[in-house]
Amino acid sequence: MSTQHGRQNEVTGLSQPTQDQSVQFQLDSDASRLFGLEGLAVDQVVTDGEDGRVVHVVTADETAAGCPSCGVISVSVKARVSSRPRDLPHGPTGLSLVWHKRRWRCIESACERRSFTESLPAIPARARLTTRLRTELGSAVADSGRTVAEVAGHHRVGWPTVHRAFIAHVTPALDAPQPVVTVLGIDETRRGKPKWIKDQGTDRWILATDRWHTGFVDAEGTGGLLGQVEGRSAAAVVGWLQAQPQAWREAITHVTIDLSASYAAAVSRALPNAVLVADRFHLVQLANNAVTAVRQRVIRETEGRRGRTVDPAWRVRRRLLTGYERLRPDTFTRMWNTLIDTGDPGVEILSAWVAKEDLRALLALAGTSPDRQEIARRLGAFYAHSAASTAPEVHRLAATIETWWPAILAGLLTSYSNARSEGYNRLAKHVGRNAFGFRNPINQRRRIRWSCTRQHRRAAAVMITLPA
Repeated sequence: MSTQHGRQNEVTGLSQPTQDQSVQFQLDSDASRLFGLEGLAVDQVVTDGEDGRVVHVVTADETAAGCPSCGVISVSVKARVSSRPRDLPHGPTGLSLVWHKRRWRCIESACERRSFTESLPAIPARARLTTRLRTELGSAVADSGRTVAEVAGHHRVGWPTVHRAFIAHVTPALDAPQPVVTVLGIDETRRGKPKWIKDQGTDRWILATDRWHTGFVDAEGTGGLLGQVEGRSAAAVVGWLQAQPQAWREAITHVTIDLSASYAAAVSRALPNAVLVADRFHLVQLANNAVTAVRQRVIRETEGRRGRTVDPAWRVRRRLLTGYERLRPDTFTRMWNTLIDTGDPGVEILSAWVAKEDLRALLALAGTSPDRQEIARRLGAFYAHSAASTAPEVHRLAATIETWWPAILAGLLTSYSNARSEGYNRLAKHVGRNAFGFRNPINQRRRIRWSCTRQHRRAAAVMITLPA
């Protein structure tokens, strides 16, 4: 490169240093193409004992002489400066980047800016990182599942730098308008330990950080986790729903929830035209809990203690929670005879088991396009066996089914469930374990939502690439 000619132009500050043949040769050289920073040409590469290799680059883009404020191309050089932004590593040894650039005077009299230094999209003004390194930092955390600390250590940058790069990487996708949702799933997941603070006015301890997060999920489409709010109260759910556009809310026809009175109240307030659907998994879980409660109570009343291995009801506790169709005939016979031989206590436990199986048979109609007569027949069998039972736990189970019956019937007719919400809850816990917990709920919700929207982002990318 003809450095002497370039320096003479910088000293005079009057003539514009044109891109001579030497600079053009460097821009088209193998080293510049291999390094791949647009607008920069590799001048030389030297070996440094501390940084490994040092790459000296010069500006090879005429637009870098444009004033950032007014856009006028300057022809007056004020000084020559250099910066050392961090870049992607190349090879096993370290690499340091030195950018030799010019400081220009703005020749536009109406512009308030007096001078400026060259900048490029690859290295913005006052940037300590190249654009491609910042993109790689955000992508490593967002798309490769690596922790912020691991990426920061690998690229020898600070933790806040990587975290800001991750936020910049995911914010455009997460702030995009919500996809159209027809079936909305609402469920809670545990965030961590609650945080309490003392109110200075009343001198009472109040909850500062709730231990629960409520998630909103596209239960039938590819939207994934649509958002999370802190807490699981009706007010929190109503606040999130009412913050969405009116047209988006009107498109929702069904809402799937577990047996949460708070969520049901919130849906009736914020989505009055949506049909509530009770999740079948939680109904079976409720029936299993009733059987377990009956067994534990019967043993305490007859033996005056907790169950032990010598108790027949305790030995068959797992079989009582297994579906009838999954029990071998001989296993079912042994369970039945074991409880029958214990007399009335065993009969009471078996009555709860029969009611549980009747409820499972009723819920099994989901997805089979059942007619109303078959639903009524199986529901009647469940109510009849529940009424014949002497266990108060079974009576409470029947009362719960009666209370939630419109939502249960909607689940039988549509086969909608909260399965995707439960799946995303598991993924949310997995993200929390990988991070060894989160102290900031906002960061936690951002990381969880990004992990739970992969399917939606892939579908959106396919739609963008499809021809019009």
